[in-house]
Order: sequence, then C-alpha cells, then structure tokens
Amino acid sequence: MVLEVGERKANYVYNCVWLSGFLGVSRSFIFHSSPNTSSKMSTTSTTKFPNLFKALQMGDLTLKNRMALAPMTRARCPGYLPTKLVAEYYKQRAGAGLVITEATNISEVAIGWMDTPGLYTDEQVEAWKPVVEAVHERNSAFFAQLWHTGRQSHSSFHPGKRIVSASNVTMTSEQGTHTAQGTHEPHEEPRPLELEEIPSVVEEYRKAAENALKAGFDGVEIHAANGYLIDQFLQSKTNKRTDAYGGSIENRYRFLGEVVEAVATTVPLNRIGVRLSPNGAYGDMGSPDFREQFLYVVKKLGEAGIGYVHFCDGLEFGFHKLGEPMTLDEVRPLLTEKTLLMASTGYTAEKAEARIEAGLADLVSFGRPFLANPDLPERYYYDLPLAELAPFPTWFIPNQTEEGFTDFPAHADVPSPL
Repeated sequence: MVLEVGERKANYVYNCVWLSGFLGVSRSFIFHSSPNTSSKMSTTSTTKFPNLFKALQMGDLTLKNRMALAPMTRARCPGYLPTKLVAEYYKQRAGAGLVITEATNISEVAIGWMDTPGLYTDEQVEAWKPVVEAVHERNSAFFAQLWHTGRQSHSSFHPGKRIVSASNVTMTSEQGTHTAQGTHEPHEEPRPLELEEIPSVVEEYRKAAENALKAGFDGVEIHAANGYLIDQFLQSKTNKRTDAYGGSIENRYRFLGEVVEAVATTVPLNRIGVRLSPNGAYGDMGSPDFREQFLYVVKKLGEAGIGYVHFCDGLEFGFHKLGEPMTLDEVRPLLTEKTLLMASTGYTAEKAEARIEAGLADLVSFGRPFLANPDLPERYYYDLPLAELAPFPTWFIPNQTEEGFTDFPAHADVPSPL
C-alpha cells in the first residue's frame, strides 16, 4: 500500500527525468575485513561471464566480483535518514562485489532532492549503521557517495540561503528544478562561492567522509559527475571564475583536487573513488573543451593514487554532442596499477565481460537493471532472464513503502544467493 503524499508525490514523480546518478574513533580505525573470496561468487568455471565474476583487489580490499551497484537516487529517506527499508534494499542487491550508496548529502546546503540521505549529523551516522551491517552480512564492500548538488538545488531546501555554484550560470531545463515541497519551479541563479568559502565546503566533504567511516562504510566515492557542484567547477560551461579555481584546466581541477586531498586525510587513498561523466548532458552540462579537461582530471586522479575512477563512458543518459564521446581506451593509459577503472552507464553482462577481458575496465557498475532485479549478479552468473525494467514512476517515489523499492522478487531458479 502506498502512503498518501498527494500532490507532492504526483508532481515529484511526474517531473523526475533521470536517475542521479561514510569517528569518534581515531585514524587507527579498524576497517571492515576484506570479503572472503572462497565463496561460489568467485567461482568462474560455471558462468558465461568468468571475467565479470573474478575477484578483484582494490588495495587492501578484495571485491568478490567485478560488478558494482551504481549510485541511484531513490528518494526513500524521510528526514534525510536511511531506514530499515533502505537496509533491506541494499542487502538485496549486495550480490555485487561493490555496493555504492545513492548520492548522499554532505551538508544542508548540498541538498537538492527530497528524501535523500545525508552524512553530516550524528543522527544520520547512527541511521546508516544497520544499513552498512546488512550489506556486510553478504560479504560485499560498501562505499558512500558524497554529494553536493550546487546549482541543481533550490533555496526551499535551505531557507534563507541561496544556492551556490562555481559561477552565477543558471541551469536551464524544461521541467525546472526540484523543490522541498515536491513541485518544480524555474531554476534559480546560483551565487558563486566566495574564495574564502571554498575551504569550508572542502571540509564538509572531509567531515562527511569521516562520518562514513564512523557508520562503518569501507570507503567513499566523491560525486564529481552529472552536473553537480564539483562538475560545475570542472567544466568551462559553468565555471567562469577568474581566480585560482577558474580559467585554465589546471585551475578548474583545483577544487576536486583539494576535496580528494582532504578526504584522504581521513580515508585511505585506495578506498576513495571519483565519479566522472565527461560525455553527459544531464544537468545542462557539456563543454567544448571536455576532452582536454577530463583527460587532465583522470591523469591527476591517477597520479594521486585513488582507488578507482568511476568513468561514465556510456551515452544512455544523454550526450552533449560537442565532439566524439570519450572512451575507456583514452583514459586507461593515464591510470597506474594503483587506480582501478570502473566503466558505467548502459552496460549489459556481455558488454561488461568484453571490456574487462580486453583490459579496458577492471569493474563495471550497473544501475537501472538492478531496480527490478535485486539478484542481478545471480541472474548473470546463472544465465537467467532479467525482469522487465522497473516502471518509471517507481524510480523516485518519496515515500516509505516497499512499492517499487524492495518488492521485486528474486528469480525462482537461483540455486542460492551469491
């Protein structure tokens, strides 16, 4: 039974267009132990996709296979707090070697979607703990994705505070922007972050990462894709600054570089990922110099030695058409052995297997197929048919019921969970 949320729900569901895409302990924090790879999950002799189901080493973390649950906003966290239902949702999908949370707010000003989780209060840290425990019960690694929506936000989410961005470039889209009331309104003009403000935003990323570890997460993914705040600094379309954070490709990278450095004071580098979407048009993005910019970004992230680059090479969420799309073979040579390359967007098991076998990707994230197939790894492993794609109106329902969230059944012919 669906909770009655009236016009709020109707407006929100109708207008949503795309999927969005962890101490009171010291630095001697004991991380979740590496998953045991002796289980059937890492047995590849009985599957059509042996490379996809090989174990993978990410620094001191062993992933039981090379499938990742992609971060997908689901709007099921009332009061910006994950619930027992959220724990069930992630546990169902923990057949993946790496589970990445939906985009998770680093502060109040970062919020731009209703009922999305946060990692900036003690209450949120406590609410995440049972979710993390549920995923770890299935021997999967769990990373929290850290998010600031920037100009994609609306002032109704943080009354009295204007939305912020790299510059005062207003987003354009037919549907407008989400509001805290579940409606859509015209996009607001963002306020450029002042030079002296930027360190405090960097600190919010670091603090959210520290909170992720308090909650028990194995690592974090920094969301630098899909037209959100960090992407707004990276791209010339939205970054018109003339100070140290704008102009050259090196300056436009500076904000992300500082976020990575700050997070790395709390989280080991091999447990940090960064998501990029150089080909994407989502969020009214796309810059003429995108290739030059993102080749530099990937090179710098590789030099930093982070755990992985989550590279959205697929075009299924839209392509800006400002040149030939960037591909895995362009960025693969820029990364050292320390930094894994995760492919993303629109992948099938066959395509993922081919990319891994060719050495173009180390692992692949899967998004929408996971919605109606909580046992997607098992279905791929045992070559079982997939359920139909979940109905669009269920993707972002802001309520607390299982409908379109945890009520999709596992395949009856799966011998046992992986």
